[in-house]
Amino acid sequence: MTGFGKASLQLPTKKITVEIKSLNSKGLDLNVRMPSAYREMELTLRNELAVKLERGKIDFSIFIEMTGEQTATKINVPIVRSYIAQMREVLGDGADETELMKMAVRMPDALKTERDEIDDEDWGEIQTVIEEAIKNIQQFRVAEGTALEKEFLHRIANIMTLMNQTVAMDGERIETVKSRLQAAIEELKVTLDENRFEQELIFYLEKYDITEEKVRLENHLNYFIETLAGSEANGRKLGFITQEMGREINTMGSKSNHSQMQKLVVQMKDELEKIKEQVLNVL
Repeated sequence: MTGFGKASLQLPTKKITVEIKSLNSKGLDLNVRMPSAYREMELTLRNELAVKLERGKIDFSIFIEMTGEQTATKINVPIVRSYIAQMREVLGDGADETELMKMAVRMPDALKTERDEIDDEDWGEIQTVIEEAIKNIQQFRVAEGTALEKEFLHRIANIMTLMNQTVAMDGERIETVKSRLQAAIEELKVTLDENRFEQELIFYLEKYDITEEKVRLENHLNYFIETLAGSEANGRKLGFITQEMGREINTMGSKSNHSQMQKLVVQMKDELEKIKEQVLNVL
């Protein structure tokens, strides 16, 4: 959900620039900066941004640069005249009028800024720039989303391959465990009931069986791909799916009891962590 959008418009007396920056966030964290003259439109603007941008830590700014001869700052004539009269009393009638004026305009309240009322036509122009900036950040997000989709599919395919390699080693691992147990029994040099031994061995090996984890992990991987292809905002949902994938991978690792399988599990975890990092960037 990171992105940047900017748009500007040159009017006869002013230049309007709108900038929107978005960073990752679990929800919508909206910061709006705009000239005080337009503050009464802030609530409407926030609602529009919430609907169109949905999530992210969003910084929105409107900059108004006056380029014509008009200015909202005026000389406060009565105050300036009062300052000049007071300084003339102190300095006498021979004081330089130019110097008195220079000193007077530096005094507090010598200048005043008149608050412009919002003009519907003026706000309409600003709204056009806002719409363009929103469109630009949305295009930025779409481009980033396309790149993320390719990255996700690549990582999911890697996990699927590693999972299949892990399952392929399962038969060898089970035989190794059987041989180890039988060797340990032989070292004890005791007579055992073969049927009971086989039953206990089967029960023991069932604890190390990863078939269920493999099936569930495969389902989660496919569900991730299916959700990724959906048209709705699904960032939170993808995050939940990755949590379930992590549980199955961790269980496979704890059950493996086999060095090569554990190495593959570590690689799956690494791929999954890379997915989790990027999922935070999905709406």
